[in-house]
Amino acid sequence: MSLFEPGSAVEENIGKGWNVFFKQVASLSIFTMRFFREFWKPPYEFGELAKQFYLVGNRSLSLVGITAFIMGIVLTVQSRPTLAEFGAISWLPGMVAISIIKEIGPVITALICAGKVGSSFGAELGSMKVTEQIDAMEVSGANPFKYLVVTRVLATTLMIPLLVIFADFIALAGSYVAVNFTEHMSVPLFISLGLDNVDFLTIMPAFVKTIFFGMAIGIVGTYEGYNSGLGTEGVGKAANSAVVTGSLLIFVIDMIAVQIASFF
Repeated sequence: MSLFEPGSAVEENIGKGWNVFFKQVASLSIFTMRFFREFWKPPYEFGELAKQFYLVGNRSLSLVGITAFIMGIVLTVQSRPTLAEFGAISWLPGMVAISIIKEIGPVITALICAGKVGSSFGAELGSMKVTEQIDAMEVSGANPFKYLVVTRVLATTLMIPLLVIFADFIALAGSYVAVNFTEHMSVPLFISLGLDNVDFLTIMPAFVKTIFFGMAIGIVGTYEGYNSGLGTEGVGKAANSAVVTGSLLIFVIDMIAVQIASFF
């Protein structure tokens, strides 16, 4: 019997894979709907929310800043020779600014946060699941979903856009430094050339999609940790799945956002 004939082992494995995929999608969708339902219900955990704001920003700020600065330098250095061939060096700041603001800044920052924040959410909540701390909160009458999930998702949803704005500025600073490797350009001239073609329709779609990036990172990270398997192996899988699934969702959201923005 051929491997690909009906009833073969390969076909059964493919079928099981699709079943697992659709079950995961359904479970994640239910988890997301529960987040929106719990979001409006009191009590509101402002103290924990403020703590998560600090932790999300603090965990990623230095890495985002260093990466953005290097990204601005590399993009400028790599783009300069091509523009020089056409005598279009004056376009360099504008091209770099649009590339960073529209695409590179939001996506790279979101991927960094998916690795740093998403994995920490998965590991943290997974450890609480293994040690039965979540069960203890439910027994004591507390709402662990409200306290652990809603606060973290809100923190990433609101903090990731701020980190992206920070990364954009640092990347443009790196670009300015790279431009001055080979020629002198004043800061006012660099800003004028860089932001000349940046308008509302350039900034707004990029900013809006970072909100969805943050929400995806928070929901996936908390979902994987909240529903992790028992034991240390389950915690490791939760952290790994949070990074992989979160990164994949970032690219999917970015693809959808680009298609929508192309109509305007």
